[in-house]
Amino acid sequence: MKISFQMRIGVALLLLSGCTHPSHAQTKIVVDATKADSVIAPEIYGQFAEHLGGCVYGGLWVGPDSQIPNEQGYRKDVLDALKRLNVPVLRWPGGCFADDYHWRDGIGPRDDRPRTLNI
Repeated sequence: MKISFQMRIGVALLLLSGCTHPSHAQTKIVVDATKADSVIAPEIYGQFAEHLGGCVYGGLWVGPDSQIPNEQGYRKDVLDALKRLNVPVLRWPGGCFADDYHWRDGIGPRDDRPRTLNI
């Protein structure tokens, strides 16, 4: 017996809602995917980038004067890899570095910006 996508969704919803108890035997959920009238924004599928090992400096950011091929200071090899992932939103720095970093520290003349130590 082939189970349709709608049936699988219905079963999943029943399990998640706790409607498998015998007292809910008359419960019926119908999902008609052809009648969906809303779109899930692709931006909710964003990611963060954290270059483990190199962390922020040297991992993604090498500076515009680096010998490593870069675009405006960002490593070209890493940018190319991220572009292939087709991520709609990328938060960088991500991971634990973001705990101590504030985006305002990245504004203004580069030489006046504070360096952040990730403790």
